[in-house]
Amino acid sequence: MSPASHQPENYLNRELGLLAFNRRVLAQAQDTRTPLLERLRFLCIVSSNMDEFFEIRVAGLKEQIRARASRLTTDGKTPHEVFRRVSLEAHALVEAQYRIFNEEVLPQLAAEGILFIRRAAWNEAQRAWIRDYFDREVIPVLTPLGLDPSHPFPRLLNKSLNFAVALEGKDAFGRSSGVAIVQAPRLLPRVVQLPPELAGCPYAFVFLSSILHEFVGELFSGMSVQGCYQFRVTRNSDLFVDEEEITNLRTKLQGELPHRHFGDAVRLEVADSCSQRIADFLLSEFGLREEDLYRVGGPVNLVRLMQVPDGIERPDLKFSPYTPGLPKGLAQEKNTRVFALLRQGDILLHHPYQSFAPVIDLLRVAANDPEVAAIKMTIYRTGADSVLMQSLIRAAQNGKEVTVVMELMARFDEEANISWATRLEEAGAHVVYGVVGYKVHAKALLIVRREEGQLRRYTHLGTGNYHPRTARLYCDFGLLTANEEIGRDVAEVFKQLTGLGKARTLRYLWQAPFTLQPNIIAAIHAEAEHASAGKKARVIAKMNALLEPETINALYAAAQAGVKIDLIVRGVCALKPGVPGLSENIRVRSIIGRFLEHHRVFYFHADGEEKLYLASADWMERNFFRRIELAFPVLDPRLKKRVMQEGLRCYLADNTHAWEMAADGTYSRKVALRAKAHNAQEELMRQ
Repeated sequence: MSPASHQPENYLNRELGLLAFNRRVLAQAQDTRTPLLERLRFLCIVSSNMDEFFEIRVAGLKEQIRARASRLTTDGKTPHEVFRRVSLEAHALVEAQYRIFNEEVLPQLAAEGILFIRRAAWNEAQRAWIRDYFDREVIPVLTPLGLDPSHPFPRLLNKSLNFAVALEGKDAFGRSSGVAIVQAPRLLPRVVQLPPELAGCPYAFVFLSSILHEFVGELFSGMSVQGCYQFRVTRNSDLFVDEEEITNLRTKLQGELPHRHFGDAVRLEVADSCSQRIADFLLSEFGLREEDLYRVGGPVNLVRLMQVPDGIERPDLKFSPYTPGLPKGLAQEKNTRVFALLRQGDILLHHPYQSFAPVIDLLRVAANDPEVAAIKMTIYRTGADSVLMQSLIRAAQNGKEVTVVMELMARFDEEANISWATRLEEAGAHVVYGVVGYKVHAKALLIVRREEGQLRRYTHLGTGNYHPRTARLYCDFGLLTANEEIGRDVAEVFKQLTGLGKARTLRYLWQAPFTLQPNIIAAIHAEAEHASAGKKARVIAKMNALLEPETINALYAAAQAGVKIDLIVRGVCALKPGVPGLSENIRVRSIIGRFLEHHRVFYFHADGEEKLYLASADWMERNFFRRIELAFPVLDPRLKKRVMQEGLRCYLADNTHAWEMAADGTYSRKVALRAKAHNAQEELMRQ
């Protein structure tokens, strides 16, 4: 069998792989070693992940089915077949999620004095307080919507909390439609905390859905409420922009963003108590089928419970507080001495174990340093209150040449990025939106400074976003360097993005969509040649996703040549490891822990040269061919050793949070005796 041929049986399905990843996240919520409030948070993370899965992946499947697309997936399935498998697995996953919520997490929280009190358990004093809260905070902002010929079914926002109310009787105008809709405004909290003296415990909460269920009759005077059922619809949230018709990308996106909230429905969630009549009515209104219906045993919007742990002062039920460190010799520099430090040698930052502050400080210093002539930066995700953007604005106001390549198509961050683009332009910065048809996903900062009569470049390259908050939660590497050749490469990339012209050959960087995938393929092929010649050959790669078929085939060929290959893939992996005659030399593992594994690290033995690259890109078709991405080498032997240990070897040794992948796409968790336990993230925190 030739691995170069794209045989469907050699690949695993992307959508099913994403659901398998969410199963591993859900396991964190079930794991008794995880602190109790963090288990609740992991349940919320699963809901957030599933929302995006339906908004993007399932929505895409439905579009293909609607268009009667005949193209098969890489693993040889039709969109219909994938959707059926996805529906079965997603229903099972959601059922397991709410079972853990109701049977494990809630009872254990109650035992710790943290209660979520259901309506049936309210005492008179609690009911009176809740009634007062309803009258003061809730009913003034509610708008009941009766349904009749002059009041059609309303347009409901994506993922909003709503209630279908079954009614009997006639209203003041003699109308009797039988059904009304009540929308819960997003400004209302989804859980309301009771005063401790009323609750009889330190922390007691009531779901907004319970409050509305109890008092919804107040909205329909003189009518009889026969049932009140919470529901939530998930819609297609992928933005469509016709590249051939774009004249101004920002203006076009600003026009498209409002439609995201009202895309085609793809999923309906209802309470498990919802009558079949109401469920069928809602399915019909949203144009959905029975397989799109998800009955849940609790709030239909678990994502909104994400903030609950933050408001509870129980450190014993949370992860221990962790303060990131700083590299030796690098304090939080507030002056230009940081440039002298970089001239002495490269600095490697490993987030979240090391602080993101040096990057923030570098940009702050550059913005105010009279010797800095220009600053150029790519932005993919940065947040709505970014100190980095403030520094860029200040730099522009100080008269420096500031160029920002702002990716407006960063999914779910479009509005924040549009806002920053406007503010930067108002300050005098040059803002460009990359290249139409290619997302700018590279993470690069270039500072040009005048020193001793000449210009010198200082560069930061990273595997993660310029986002100080996520830098405390995501595992990423960042490299600060004064290497002139790397700086020249980065300058060339910025010239491509802001101007016009052919792509020039870069000295050190591998760049998508030009050289990244070919260089990775060539490096894998070189390992295969070394193995065939009887030399040592090794590939170790860490990433978030592995899907691109040609790269997978190169790995298969290398494995058959005798190359030992270890892949650390957090999320979806289409490669099948351990298949006799195909991939028995390949091992795939996934690490799920306190922090989100996000860095991309590629190691090739290279006949003893040991090439090591950090990158912004996963091994996916979109990253290789439809994005601007950068992979950059770690040249300093000392830092290379650090990356090998901290970014690869410690994860290969992990036997507490590692999941080993089987050839059929299933995962089994590594279990170790306590005395021999290795937890990569905990060991890195200790270091």
